[in-house]
Amino acid sequence: MLRRVVITGLGAVSPNGIGLKTFWENTCKGISGIDRIASFDASDLICQIAGEVSQFDPSLYYSKADLKKLPRSVPMAVAATQEALVNAGIDLASFSEEEFEGLGVLIGSGGSGFDYSEKQFKIYFSKQPNKISPYAISNSLVGMLSSEISMYFGFQGRSHVISNGCTSSSDALGYAFNTIRFGQEDWFVSGGVEACVTPAMMHGFERMKVNPMHYNDSPTRGSRPFNRDREGFVLAEGAWTIILEELEHAKARGAEIIAEIIGYGTTCDAYHRVAIMPDGKQSSRALNLAMKDAKLNKDEVDYINFHGTSTLLNDKVETLAVKRTFNSHAMNIASSSTKSMVGHPQGASGALGVAISALSLKNGFMTPTINMENPDPECDMDYVSNVGREDNLNIAISNCISFGSKNSAIVLKKFS
Repeated sequence: MLRRVVITGLGAVSPNGIGLKTFWENTCKGISGIDRIASFDASDLICQIAGEVSQFDPSLYYSKADLKKLPRSVPMAVAATQEALVNAGIDLASFSEEEFEGLGVLIGSGGSGFDYSEKQFKIYFSKQPNKISPYAISNSLVGMLSSEISMYFGFQGRSHVISNGCTSSSDALGYAFNTIRFGQEDWFVSGGVEACVTPAMMHGFERMKVNPMHYNDSPTRGSRPFNRDREGFVLAEGAWTIILEELEHAKARGAEIIAEIIGYGTTCDAYHRVAIMPDGKQSSRALNLAMKDAKLNKDEVDYINFHGTSTLLNDKVETLAVKRTFNSHAMNIASSSTKSMVGHPQGASGALGVAISALSLKNGFMTPTINMENPDPECDMDYVSNVGREDNLNIAISNCISFGSKNSAIVLKKFS
C-alpha cells in the first residue's frame, strides 16, 4: 500500500518577498518584484529588467570569506531551507545521529552556479589563469548545490540535484514524493533554487529573442502572461524550499500539515531543444498521468498554477494542453501565473508553483495573474485576472514545461 505524502514546511526567497509570510502576502496582493537589473550594468541589453532578490543579505548565512567561495544560489537555498525547517517545527539541535542520517536533500536547479562560472571564465580569458579560484570546478557542477545544503545543516541522507531545465524542481519534488510513498525514505528537504540573472545568461536569452523588449521603463508590466501583447519571459532568481514528509511520520512529531501531494506525471515531447510541441499533446499527457496517479476525476480539479512564462508559444500551448486534458471542465478551472509578479526562475519554477498551490489550498485563496490588460483570444481560460480570489479549494495542480521538450505536473490536495 502506498504511503501518503504531505507538505509540512515552506521557505521562500523571492523577488517579491523574502520570507514565506511576505512572499505570500505580496503575491496575494498582486505585488510585483520585477525591476530594472541592479546587480550589474545592463545598459547594453535590450531587456534590462529581471526578477532579482535585491534585498537578500547572504552575510546572514555565511562569512565574507566563505561567500567568495560560493555561487549566489547557495545562500539563497540555505535561507529558504532554514525557514522551511522552522516552519515545519524541525529542531536540529535535538536531532539524533539517526535523524541526521535519515533526512535527505533533493533539490531542482537549472544550473545553480552561473554567476560564479561566468566570473571564473572572465578571469581565464583575460589570461590570468593563476587567479582562478580553486572552487571553480566544484561550483560549476550543479550537484554541489545539494551538497552545500547538506553540509550547512549536517544532513547525511541522500543529497541529489535534479537538473532538467524549467521542470527541474517539479521533477525533484516528484522524485521525493515517490521515494517517500514507496517507503524508501520518511522525509526530504526538497524544492528549487536558481540564480541565473547574469550578463552572459541575459545576453544568451536575448539572442534567442525570448525576453520582452519594451518594458525597461515600466518593469512591473514586463511579465504579462496570456496577453495579446506579451513579448517573452522576464528572467528571475529565487529559492523555494519544501519539506515533504510521510503522513504518519509527520503526525508522530506533531507537525502542522500544509497540504498533501497525491500525484505526479512527466513526459517529453522529443521535439525541439528550445521550443515546445505546438499541439500540447505531451504536456496534456503529463497532466493526464498526474491525474491518473492521483486517482481523480477531471471535474475534481479546482485550480491550476500555470507555468505561464509570458512567451508567445508557451502560454498558448499550455492553455491548449489544459483544454485537451480537461475538455469542457477546463473553462470551470481557475488558474494563474505567479510569474506575472516574480518573473521566470527557470529550474525553480516547479517549487514556486507547488508552494503557491499548497498555500492556496490551505488558505482558500487564489493568487492573481497581474497585467491582464489585453487578453489573447487563444488564451481564454479563467486566469484570476489582476485581483486574487477567495474560494474553497480542494484540488490544485502545479504545471511545468521546459526547454528540451519536457513536461511535468504535480497534483496537490487540501489536507483533511
